[in-house]
Amino acid sequence: MREDIIDSRQLLAFKTLAETGSFTLAAKQLNLTQSAVSHSIKALEDDLGCPLINRLGRKIHLTEAGDIFLAAADRIHQRMQSVRGELEALSRWGAGRLRIGAGTTACQYILPTVIREFRQTFPDCQLSISPNNAKELMDELRGNEIDLALTLSPLTNDDIDSQSVFEDNLQFAVAPSHPWANRKVAPSAEVDEQTFVTYSKGSMTFDSIRRHFRSEGHSFNKVIELGSMEAIKELVKIGIGVGIIAPWVAQKEIADGSIHLLAPSRKQLKRTWGVCYVKGRRLSLMEETFIGLCESVCDCLEQ
Repeated sequence: MREDIIDSRQLLAFKTLAETGSFTLAAKQLNLTQSAVSHSIKALEDDLGCPLINRLGRKIHLTEAGDIFLAAADRIHQRMQSVRGELEALSRWGAGRLRIGAGTTACQYILPTVIREFRQTFPDCQLSISPNNAKELMDELRGNEIDLALTLSPLTNDDIDSQSVFEDNLQFAVAPSHPWANRKVAPSAEVDEQTFVTYSKGSMTFDSIRRHFRSEGHSFNKVIELGSMEAIKELVKIGIGVGIIAPWVAQKEIADGSIHLLAPSRKQLKRTWGVCYVKGRRLSLMEETFIGLCESVCDCLEQ
């Protein structure tokens, strides 16, 4: 068989001819001339390099190759019909897909509310969530595995764009029994004596914290790393160490008095959150809506 591209119209002409058994009936059903149908079949046989039909008077019969090709043509036709249906669905309001990536903290504290609001506008959207760290999310964006990533905004990147949606301020978290529990700012002279409970090494949060400590002249050597904000809060509550968290992840604990927050120093420890996507790509209405909802939800976190 030559490496020619088989025309979908040739497939339809062959399938219709096989079903009707007649050039006349096939032409009528396809709204074509008999000559046009005959030409399509001849071109198809030339492309495949073998005869597909035997002409017996006004009737036709499939050759062995024709029987094999008809089965394949049926599968191809069914798949094409399925694809057409999927493409038509994309034109309907709220249909399509949206693949979101986010860190575990965003998945737990931000996305539930965003997704609830998003579903009200786009109930038919196929939504998927990929939880991962910032570096892996950037790789997933580049590999077209996700469409958007809600994460701490990356540093300068040649191939990734980001829309800022939120800025927060990390603080020290201590148990009510801790000596700092009645303070508003941590005493600088006592900082290096503490054991700090923080998010995992390699995360953008950990890097931000380490830079802050070094800029303040602290060693930041006594560290317990955890990959869960809930676990960090639990260790803080039982007095294992000083947590480093954003107030919006501990609203319940702050309200019930099981955790006290204070500033790490006079200099604030700020982070910027953003929704990232591949640079130069035009965002869809669903993607723009998702980003807008992230902004709205995050604006309420620290209020």
